Amino acid sequence: MNMQLIEELSSKLRHMFSKSPAGDLEKNIHALLQSTFTKLALVSREEFDVQAEVLRKTREKLDALEKQLSTLEQNQK
Repeated sequence: MNMQLIEELSSKLRHMFSKSPAGDLEKNIHALLQSTFTKLALVSREEFDVQAEVLRKTREKLDALEKQLSTLEQNQK
């Protein structure tokens, strides 16, 4: 989850409400946003890139195994 995004939104809201009696509202909105983002099960770009690389390598291995299996099947005929 991108905590920087939550902090930026929180900061903007805090600035917006700093001169109003809505101080508690900012805290509640921050908690609501954090809860909502947590429920979205977001992943960082770094984690996404790592998983994409794992998937790419797995796909390459699968392709090699399929080719090897095809060769073995052809040799048995």
